[in-house]
Amino acid sequence: MTAILAIDQGTTSSRAILFSSDGKIIDVRQKELKLHMPNNGWVEQNPEDIWNDTLWCVRGLLKDQREQIASIGITNQRETTIVWDRKTGKPLYNAIVWQDRRTADYCAGLKSKNLEKTIASKTGLLLDPYFSATKIAWILDNVDGARKKAESGDLAFGTVDCFLLWRLSGGKIHATDATNASRTMIYNIVENKWDDELLKIFNIPKSLLPEVKDNVATFGNTEASLLGKSYSVGGMAGDQQAALFGQACFKEGMVKSTYGTGCFALMNIGETFKQSQNKLLTTTAYKLNGKTTYAIEGAIFVAGAAVQWLRDGLQLFKNASETQAIAESVPNTDGVYFVPAFTGLGAPYWDPNARGMISGITRATTSAHIVRAALEAQAYQTKDLMKAFVADSGFDPKVIRADGGLVANEFVCRFLASMLGKPVEIPEVAETTALGAAYMAGLSAGIYKDLEDIAAKWKCTRRYEAAPTLQDSAILYDGWQNAVRKVLS
Repeated sequence: MTAILAIDQGTTSSRAILFSSDGKIIDVRQKELKLHMPNNGWVEQNPEDIWNDTLWCVRGLLKDQREQIASIGITNQRETTIVWDRKTGKPLYNAIVWQDRRTADYCAGLKSKNLEKTIASKTGLLLDPYFSATKIAWILDNVDGARKKAESGDLAFGTVDCFLLWRLSGGKIHATDATNASRTMIYNIVENKWDDELLKIFNIPKSLLPEVKDNVATFGNTEASLLGKSYSVGGMAGDQQAALFGQACFKEGMVKSTYGTGCFALMNIGETFKQSQNKLLTTTAYKLNGKTTYAIEGAIFVAGAAVQWLRDGLQLFKNASETQAIAESVPNTDGVYFVPAFTGLGAPYWDPNARGMISGITRATTSAHIVRAALEAQAYQTKDLMKAFVADSGFDPKVIRADGGLVANEFVCRFLASMLGKPVEIPEVAETTALGAAYMAGLSAGIYKDLEDIAAKWKCTRRYEAAPTLQDSAILYDGWQNAVRKVLS
């Protein structure tokens, strides 16, 4: 039987998933990945852990399988930045994770020079520590000898997909895809090229940069000694774009919303670049056969991470699966709101210095109220995004296709549908990020004919309708907006 191998390297774990040609999961290997937080607002990972964990997952999966692997697809946590030595392949510094806020002051300095408008017109992005450019600059300016090596052409930069491809190919291939490049803040998504003006703004030598390919492309082959034989890599995409692809959102106005460590909602807006007027991001959704399809994106930095904090930081429960029953044990939050701005607020607020807040606490407040407030926050944050989506695009989506770990929680899904006033559909295959990478690799290998072929495979497993309580929803949402105003002030 022909199968497709997807590597899904995320913020909190590395995974390898084997899919059959009809998009069903055959087998999975997963390993948790440790985050390091050496200073307030700093978030790092060891690149060798990323590589070794990924290799362990892939080898473990291949060891027990008899299927013929047609191609490999790679998807990854976006914006996370690695710089390594071209000669030795060794990273100069830890991977600086997308959540990292150390360059907030640097971004503020560039804003004061009125550079954000130029950057946004070329990249669709706002000037924020979230993206790769300021992370690259930080490494070059703070690691001994880094800038000199970079200017000599001895260093390579890559997001995680690029680093994994380099290692898998035995150091032969330095390439990324259009979606990951679009998140660096130095790639011009209108002209589809690394931008010299942006490189000058951030003082980044062009010699650091990888080749940029379409999402479905011949990226190259893996080193035979690593996996027992050589396999072709035929698809790559950043995790949120891969999820959009896995959710088959191929028509304008279609939306997917992923609830993982953070929450990321993307709307397909077609082949015309349109800059957001409501503090959303315009990004490359996918690039096929030289044609770019764009999306507008709302990025929420903390979703599932709030549940993790309640579990590990406050120790309110032992397993995230307990949160549904805890939330449903109280009729409401009794006025408690949880704004999970642990690493700043993302769209549509973009305040890197904002910090989390739980408000409305009284002597009657219990841990159940706080847990419920943390879950409700995901719907409020999504509503913030949807209002901006409609204003920017002119499309008012009829349904939201949702995925990610939090959609296993039925309370979250029901509250989300009621708050948005729209049905929420959960796909039959929950691993949409890995599935999107697999679909891309499958297109490269000729397993799928076209996007219509893939769209026909999408199936809904659960659908949540909006409850008829729009007035109550409006009152609750007003309370949320008041809580956010307090955080921003």
